[in-house]
Amino acid sequence: MQKNLQAAVEAELINYLAESLKKAVYEGKLELAEIPEINIEIPREKEHGDYATNIALVLAGKAGLNPRQLAEIIIDNFETEIVEEISIAGPGFINLKLKNDWLYKNLNLIKELGDDYGRVEAGQGKKVQVEFVSANPTGPLHVGHSRGAVVGDVTAAILAAAGYDVEREYYINDAGNQMDILAESTLLRYQELLGEDIELPENIYAGAYVKEIAAELKAEYGADLKTKAETEQLEICREYAYQKMLKNIERDLAEFGIEFDNWFSERTLHPDKIQQAIASLREKGYIYEQEEALWFKSTEFGDDKDRVVIKSDGSATYLAADIAYHLDKLERGFDKLINVWGADHHGYIPRMQAVIEAFGYDRETLEVIVVQMVTLLRNGKKMPMSKRAGSFVTMRDVNQEVGTDAARYYYIMRSTDSHLDFDLELAKEQSSSNPVYYVQYAHARIHSILDNADLTASADNLDLLVDPAEIDLLKMLARLPEEVTLSAESRQPHHLTTYAYDLATAFHSFYNNCRVNTDDQNLAQARLYLVDAARQVLKNVLTLLGISAPEKM
Repeated sequence: MQKNLQAAVEAELINYLAESLKKAVYEGKLELAEIPEINIEIPREKEHGDYATNIALVLAGKAGLNPRQLAEIIIDNFETEIVEEISIAGPGFINLKLKNDWLYKNLNLIKELGDDYGRVEAGQGKKVQVEFVSANPTGPLHVGHSRGAVVGDVTAAILAAAGYDVEREYYINDAGNQMDILAESTLLRYQELLGEDIELPENIYAGAYVKEIAAELKAEYGADLKTKAETEQLEICREYAYQKMLKNIERDLAEFGIEFDNWFSERTLHPDKIQQAIASLREKGYIYEQEEALWFKSTEFGDDKDRVVIKSDGSATYLAADIAYHLDKLERGFDKLINVWGADHHGYIPRMQAVIEAFGYDRETLEVIVVQMVTLLRNGKKMPMSKRAGSFVTMRDVNQEVGTDAARYYYIMRSTDSHLDFDLELAKEQSSSNPVYYVQYAHARIHSILDNADLTASADNLDLLVDPAEIDLLKMLARLPEEVTLSAESRQPHHLTTYAYDLATAFHSFYNNCRVNTDDQNLAQARLYLVDAARQVLKNVLTLLGISAPEKM
């Protein structure tokens, strides 16, 4: 079954343009050694038709003709039943206006596929891992984590819809100095609760959540913890606080509609897997010793300098753990590794791609989506986000204030490489100024129309749908499979939030210009069929975004 009718139409247009050129060459009207790749695009202006191509401008020099002359030859030899009008514009662009038949066929395709409409087979079952969030379990997830969380989750959903075999993974950074600080912070707060006079160092985690964990620890252990050696106290505090924070992170993500297929603990890499990974690189000649430390020859793979993996004191660097972790990923058989990282990790990408290449894989096997920062605004003022100081806004805070749907939409309504200003007050507005409300209201309005209709929808007279607002909506519905493909290939989920908004706009315009309960029964039934298709497509795109499609608002 053809799941992407628009792609099929575009392929047919390109084929007929190529055949037109071949026919002209065969008949001696044109001299060309070969037919190049032909590109078509949707014009910005509606009056320019449904598609346009610059092939005449591209080939004019090789053919020894001016572009308009070549365009005329192409048009004279162009034959297809799907085009209603073909014309020349400007210096030699060819504009094509299609018949509406394919749009009516697409409505039936939407009805036939239902919830599967929009799914494509671009990925051909390739195995992809998307690793995202991966925040240290030393405090609640904050707004900065939230954007990466939604980007990763929706990217994974889009890739699955595009035909990839997708796994979501959270890498738990549960080893290293930050866990020691969490243990010390918890112990100090515990001692404080026991009435001890405590002087708090500057570098501890000072958030209220640490006090809450310490209070739970005291409730469970009482004063017994004091009877143990300090090293044992710290170890108990470390594990207790770690498990509490990890549980809270899992809860917050689940409430945000995000679940992982796998949670990978960094601690499982120490020390054996790290040693094995370093040994593997040493065998390949990419590890050397200098100043009693072990270095990775990352410069051989494009990095600006070699990197230490084992320090002179024998401890592993953060890079060493990442080397072992990514080797583990590769050994699990993924065709593509996609990591979602914050903007402060941009410089880390070349060295990790160097690691991938050193292990014998194409460096592009690892792909990193860099997510720029979020600035949270309230009444025009920035809100702080410092985990150490404890004065940050958590993921849960924002979700509870504006709602999960609004939060998810806002975090991905801009390209990941663009800074995001998140206006809390706008996200709560129930007006057309709030984009997520605007989109969801379109879905609720559709349900109201269908619930109150006196007739049943029918596909018998779809050729009656000729009003410009109807055609615009039909074209917008047909775009979903292409938008899924584009979003999957670009790793940019904001294409789908933009599409959802544009689809809602097309529907609102249709609603304002075309009465569904018209006196013409055949037209009314055709319009109801169109409305139901709009319901299905809007629901499908919102589902991909992890946003609810309300039936009433």
